[in-house]
Amino acid sequence: MTESITVTDNRSGEVVEIPIVDGGVSADEFRKLLPGVWFHDPAFLTTAVASSAITYLDGDNGVLRYRGYPIEQLAEKSSYLEVAYLLLKGELPTSEQLSTWTDDITNHTYIHENFRKRFLDGFHYDAHPMGMLVSGLAALSTFYPEAKQVTDPEVRQRQIVRLIAKAPTLAAAAHRFSLGMPFVYPDNSLSFTENFLSMMWKVAEPRYEPDPALARALDVLFILHADHEQNCGTLAMRTVGSSHADPYSAAAAAAAALYGPRHGGANEAVLRMLTQIGSIDNVDAFIADVKAGKGKLQGFGHRVYKNYDPRAKIIKKTADEVFAVTGPNPLLDIALKLEEVALSDEYFVSRKLYPNVDFYSGLIYQAMGFPTGMFTVLFAIPRTAGWLSHWQELLEQDSKIYRPRQIWTGADERDYVELNKR
Repeated sequence: MTESITVTDNRSGEVVEIPIVDGGVSADEFRKLLPGVWFHDPAFLTTAVASSAITYLDGDNGVLRYRGYPIEQLAEKSSYLEVAYLLLKGELPTSEQLSTWTDDITNHTYIHENFRKRFLDGFHYDAHPMGMLVSGLAALSTFYPEAKQVTDPEVRQRQIVRLIAKAPTLAAAAHRFSLGMPFVYPDNSLSFTENFLSMMWKVAEPRYEPDPALARALDVLFILHADHEQNCGTLAMRTVGSSHADPYSAAAAAAAALYGPRHGGANEAVLRMLTQIGSIDNVDAFIADVKAGKGKLQGFGHRVYKNYDPRAKIIKKTADEVFAVTGPNPLLDIALKLEEVALSDEYFVSRKLYPNVDFYSGLIYQAMGFPTGMFTVLFAIPRTAGWLSHWQELLEQDSKIYRPRQIWTGADERDYVELNKR
C-alpha cells in the first residue's frame, strides 16, 4: 500500500491525496489545492528546504552518516581531505584520486600577496578572527573573477579546491594578526592539519614539527564538523548560492551565519559555564539551579538530536588522546561530573538533553592552545567542504532561487497623512 495523506479543503469540499515520498510530502500538491494559502513554519521546524544526498541525520537514534558512511567509521579510519572528497564527489576516492586531490589542495594553500599585505593589514589591531575570516572569504571573489561562472563545472571545481585550501591559511593569518605576529607561509610538505598548526604556532624555528597526536586529533575534529545537513550556515550557503552568486560570497554568508553565538559559539559558552561552576563540589548546586530555571546547561541538547550526539562520543575519546599530550584540562573533571549527574537525572533524560558535539570540543581546543576567539574559526575551516558540497548539489539540481512566502499580519490599506496633520 502506498503511503499518503489526504487533505480536504473544508471551504470547497475539494480533496487531494498526496503521496509520502522519502519521508516528505510535496508542497506543490498543497499549492494546487490551496492557492494563496501558505504554511506558517517559523525557523523551518517542519519544512524540508532541499532534497539532498550528502548527509543523513537521524536525531532520534543518534545517527550521522556522510554519503551513507557512519561518522564513527570515518572518524576512526579516514582523513579530513578524504572526507571532503567524499562529501563533494559522493564516493570515497581511490588511492590515485586521493593523491591527486591532496596535491591539488596542497598547491592552492597560498593567498595572494596583495590580499595579505593590503587587505588583512586594513583591519583594526583587535579585530575578531572570525570577522576577518568572513570578510576574507568574500574578498577572495575579487581575486578570482571567473568564479562568477557558476554553471561551468570546471570553473566550479577550481573554486572548490581554492576555498578548501585557503580557508586554513586565512584562519591562521587572522589569528597571527590579532596577536601582532608575522604571517607564516604554508609549508606544503606537511599534511592539511599539520600545515594549519604550523601557520598558527611557528615562531623562529626553521621548520615547525607538529605533534602527530594533536594533528590527528584536529583531523578527527575537522571530520566531525565537515557537514551537518541543513543547518543555519548551510542554509545561508544554499540561499545565496541559489542566486548564482560566486562561491566565495556564498561561503562568506555561511560563515557569517556560523559567527552567530546560537550557531558556532556553543563550545565557548560551555567553557564559560565550566569556569563559572569552578569545582566538582559545585556541580550539584549548579544542576539544581538549572532545574529551577536559574541557568542553562550549555553543551546539552540539540535542535535535531534527541539522543546522544554521535560526534560527542567520538570527541570524548579524542579528548583523552589530546590530554595525554598536553596534560589534562583542569575543567575536564567538572565536565565529566556534570555529564554524569545530568545523565542520571530524570529531569534531563526525560527532556532528551544529551551532550552534543560542543560539550567537549572547546576543552580540546583550549588544551591545544587555541584562544576562544578561534573556536568558531576552527568550526568554519572544515565546514567549508560541507558548504561547497551543498552549493555544488544545488547548482547540479538547477534549483530555483530561494524565495519563501510570508503570512501578512500588518495593517490594511491606509491613506497617507500629511506631516502637519499627524
